[in-house]
Amino acid sequence: MNRCTADTHQSEEQGIFLPPAVKSIPISVLKQNGLLQALAEGPNGRTEADPSAELLQAQEEWEAVESLQSGIVGTCAGHVPLIAFNEALQYFQTADLSECRKKIQPTVQRRGLSAVAHFFFGPPRLHQQLQGERDLALAIAQCGLDNNEKVHMRILQTIYKKLTGSRFDCPRYGAHWEELGFQGLDPGTDLRGTGLLGLMQILYFVMDSRTLPLARDVFKLSQHESQNFPFCVMSINITRIVIQALREEHLSRECNRRQQVIAVLNDLYVATSLRLYVIWKTQQKTISDSGFVLKELEAFAKKKPKQLLRYLEIYMSGRAVSVIDGGFQHPSPSSGIHSPDLNSAVGNSSKEINFTGVCDPQVEMEGEARLI
Repeated sequence: MNRCTADTHQSEEQGIFLPPAVKSIPISVLKQNGLLQALAEGPNGRTEADPSAELLQAQEEWEAVESLQSGIVGTCAGHVPLIAFNEALQYFQTADLSECRKKIQPTVQRRGLSAVAHFFFGPPRLHQQLQGERDLALAIAQCGLDNNEKVHMRILQTIYKKLTGSRFDCPRYGAHWEELGFQGLDPGTDLRGTGLLGLMQILYFVMDSRTLPLARDVFKLSQHESQNFPFCVMSINITRIVIQALREEHLSRECNRRQQVIAVLNDLYVATSLRLYVIWKTQQKTISDSGFVLKELEAFAKKKPKQLLRYLEIYMSGRAVSVIDGGFQHPSPSSGIHSPDLNSAVGNSSKEINFTGVCDPQVEMEGEARLI
């Protein structure tokens, strides 16, 4: 995590105070603000005609610091502007995704009795006019992170700045990404299961003013001393759940009702993140429980997506909600958030489930094709 800060310096002889951020200020700005002139002034306040060797050396050092910041850790605030979710989405709408579209599998292929049962008793099919938007979302999920695409880099920088509160750019590679909950120094290696849709949903989470407080709460919880978990890896796993729910047509009814696809995917992602937060915090979950929690989140998102979305709506309205037996309860405003009961959604399964990393082979349900 880069910092445009320096130790505070004060000249005892001249009484000149240099603020902590002075090392991050370009040399030209120092000249304009008269700081270098003050350094060159003698005790009587008169400026020497020729700068001393010490002053010239100091100037070279300032120039080197400025160059280092620009070349390695990025310059100060505003160097790479933040990007809104809609702007990023417009980029993908106009980008050439033909190669990515060739890889998508819009729906899960079913055979035999599973196909017959799904045809007669399964959810409705997605309206034809919405299939293009669905395919766009799945194509984004096939896109890898490209260092040469400015929009890709802006998405990364925006996520970093919004979660950490930093005003400064960060390096493309480094341990600071592990602090955000990626598995290594390069976030791109964690996106093989969800592609850039994994980053897009985090971007939506942190750039929507209604959901940003929740995103920061989840991120803060992920940094807890005993309840910590990798925030971004967990988030990408939630995106994987959302993609599976879409491909298995569990979201078709809601998409048809709202005549939207990507908005429904984003809302389900936030709603599932909210359920993760409530479960993790109130039941004192730790990283060893992550496999069980992810399995419950997946089962609930596929079985009762409408209830999850309703849960989010209630939460966003400012009312406290408890999750009880897979349903909802509206406690008094002073009661806060209560512990959810997972028994109804998880069932009687006692088999341990390992934490699902996005680079690990995906667990396949019966009759389900592999996720993208």
